[in-house]
Amino acid sequence: MVAGRYLRARRKDAFISVIAGLTLTGVAIGVATLIVVMSVMNGFREELLSKILGLNGHFSAFPIERQFTDYRETVEAIEGVDGVTYAVYFVEGNALASGQYESTGVNVRGMDLENIRKLSLLFNGAEQGGWEGWDEGQGVAMGSRLAARLGLSLGDPVTLVNPRGSTTPFGSTPQIRTYPVNVIFNLGMVEFDSFFLYMPLEPAQTYFRLFDEQLRPGVEPPDIDATDEEIDAAYVRVNQASAVEIFIADPDNVGQMRQRIQQQIQRPLILTDWQQRNETFFSALQVERVVMFVILSMIILVAAFNIISSLVMLVKDKGGDIAVLRTMGATRGSIMRIFSMTGTTIGVVGTFVGLVLGLVISANAEPLRAFISNTLGVAIFPPEVFFLSSLPSRTDPIEVAMVVGLALGLSFLATLYPAWRAAQYDPVEALRYE
Repeated sequence: MVAGRYLRARRKDAFISVIAGLTLTGVAIGVATLIVVMSVMNGFREELLSKILGLNGHFSAFPIERQFTDYRETVEAIEGVDGVTYAVYFVEGNALASGQYESTGVNVRGMDLENIRKLSLLFNGAEQGGWEGWDEGQGVAMGSRLAARLGLSLGDPVTLVNPRGSTTPFGSTPQIRTYPVNVIFNLGMVEFDSFFLYMPLEPAQTYFRLFDEQLRPGVEPPDIDATDEEIDAAYVRVNQASAVEIFIADPDNVGQMRQRIQQQIQRPLILTDWQQRNETFFSALQVERVVMFVILSMIILVAAFNIISSLVMLVKDKGGDIAVLRTMGATRGSIMRIFSMTGTTIGVVGTFVGLVLGLVISANAEPLRAFISNTLGVAIFPPEVFFLSSLPSRTDPIEVAMVVGLALGLSFLATLYPAWRAAQYDPVEALRYE
C-alpha cells in the first residue's frame, strides 16, 4: 500500500513521479528495441540461409579423375544415401548477357525440368511465363532484376557471349548465341534475381561445349572423305555435367553426412558444404548479433541507473515519512521492502510494456518499414545493400525470455542500494528539525 502511494503522483511530489514515469519509459524502450533488433537479425539470417540453400545445396559435389558423364547415375546413387532428400545435376558457366539497354556478366546454369521441380524456390518463383515445355524449348529464364537491368521482357531476345568458343586455325572464337526469354522469376534475393540465368540442359551443354564425340562400339573410324551422315552414324554424343547439388534433411549435420556420402558413393567427388562456402558471411552475422545484443543491453542498463536516481530522490523526499514509520514500529526490512517494491514495480511495468511493444513491432516489421519508406520517401533497408527485397523478422522465444529476464534482473538490482539506504535512516536525526 505504501509503495503504491509513493508511485502515484501528488501535487507536492509530482516531479518525482514524472521521473519515475520517464524511467519506466526508458525500460520499455530498451526492452522493445532489443526484441525488435534481435528478431530482425534472426529473420535476416534465416531468410538468407533459406534463399542461399534454396538454389545452392548443402553440399556441392564436383567430379575428379574423369569427366562427369555419369552424372545421372551419380545422382541416383546419392539420393539413395540415408539423410539425403534429393540431388540435382547441372551445367554451369559464365557469360556476358546483352539486352536492349546494356550488358552484364551472368552466371548461366543449365538444368532440365525434372531438377527445376526439385528446387521449389525456383519453380514457384516464376513471375512471368512458365516452365511448361522447358526441356523442348530453346529459351532461357532470368531474374526480374536482371531483366529490368537489360531492358527485357517476356519473349525478348537476349544475347549470350562466351569467350570459350570454337577453335580455328586463327585462334579461339567467342561463342555467341541469342535466346528468347521464356521465364522471368523473382526469388526475393537480390544476388539471385540480378545474376542468375537458366537454360535447358542440352542447349547449355552445347553452348559451353560440355560433350564429347565418341566412336560407337564396334564401328570403324570413318574415312577422311566420309559424308556428314556417315560421321554422325559412327560417333555418339556423350554429354557432361559441371557438378551436383546435394540437399540433406539436417543442414547442421554436414560432418556426418559428408562421411556417409563419401563411403557409399564409389565415384570420386570433391564435396564442399554450405558452411565452408559461407563461413565468413555467417560468422560475421553471428558476431554482429552478439555485439548488437551487448550494445542494446546498455539501454536497459541506463534505465536501471535511472531507477536508482529516482529512488534516491524519493528516499530523500520521504525521509520524514520513513522516520515516522520507524517510530510506529516498522522494521528496517519493512522499509527496505517498500522501496524495493517501488523500484521493482517501475521495472516490471516497463518491461511488460516494452515486451508488448517489441512483439507488435516485430510481427509487423515489413509493413512498418514500407509505411515509413513511403511516407518519408527514403529507402530503408535497400535491397541492393541487404540482399533481400523485404525486411524479415523472426521472434525467438528463448531470446525474448533472456531480454525480459535481463530487464527484470537489472531493475531489481537497481533498487537494492536506495532501499538499503532508506532502511538505514535514523528516526531521531530525520525528525530533529521537523
